[in-house]
Amino acid sequence: MAVYTDVSFDEAGALARELGLGNLLAMEGCHSGIENTNYFIDTEQGPYVLTVFERLNFEQLPFYLALMKHLAARGLPVPDPATNPAGVYLHTLHGKPTTVVNRLPGSSALAPTQAHCAAMGGMLARLHLGAADFPRCQANLRGLSWWNETVPLILPCLDPQQVVLLRSELAYQNHVAASASYAALPGGPIHADLFRDNVLFVAPPAAGAADRPPVLGGIFDFYFAGVDRWLFDIAVALNDWCVDLGSGACDQERSTAFLSAYSGQRRLTGAERALLPAMLRAGALRFWISRLWDLHRPRAARMLKPHDPGHFERVLRQRLASLA
Repeated sequence: MAVYTDVSFDEAGALARELGLGNLLAMEGCHSGIENTNYFIDTEQGPYVLTVFERLNFEQLPFYLALMKHLAARGLPVPDPATNPAGVYLHTLHGKPTTVVNRLPGSSALAPTQAHCAAMGGMLARLHLGAADFPRCQANLRGLSWWNETVPLILPCLDPQQVVLLRSELAYQNHVAASASYAALPGGPIHADLFRDNVLFVAPPAAGAADRPPVLGGIFDFYFAGVDRWLFDIAVALNDWCVDLGSGACDQERSTAFLSAYSGQRRLTGAERALLPAMLRAGALRFWISRLWDLHRPRAARMLKPHDPGHFERVLRQRLASLA
């Protein structure tokens, strides 16, 4: 959890009024996320989230905000950026880009069942299809180019076995990315960070609740989104929703539920099925690198607690072991 920029009640209140949300009633720093400063704010028009962006700039952000508006307009449960009377949804606080979005209902399913995974798989396919005609294009900023730039900076912080694994896996992913089979993978805008804590489920009414499937209330935190292969997005989600958190091992029943539901909305191509093991490794590598970066190259922040990079090292080793 992190707060890098302290926003006062008066500053947040002025922005809320500019956006036509009425007076600010309450605000508190969010206890999640490590990339941006987030505040939960309650206004006369309802609950919202105020985000001050710490890494993304004014040139990059229109892609993310426009993508959310695009998906929201198609009825998908994603945050919808609030606009001022001129239709502007990107603002400035403390010299940094800022936006306000509606707060989605529900809570995260941190111990997901097969039913949760099925709901997520089906919704991810809907997101991919819903974004397929999105006109803007921006690369996945935490994709292969970033891995190649970042790995040399963190290698001095690792033990010899980790260095060998990181170097060999990065070389393998560069090889895969240069292949004809990778070029054949379909793609478009992806979420790229679809972890269980970025998805909300709404509890059904108590009466008969045990017999009803979970209701997905919303997907948020699109600020790692970019144009990439859809299969990479699937792999990132599978590596979080469908693994044992202690060992990093794949939970086959949850994985099957996820992929079956996804395929019910969009059938995987032959190239995707063939490269799924490679992309599962890629998804684990991406988050191992970023967590190592956050641990060894931290930014000063109030309420900051970096995620454990060892988890995705274990996931990567388990994905490799499954191929032996």
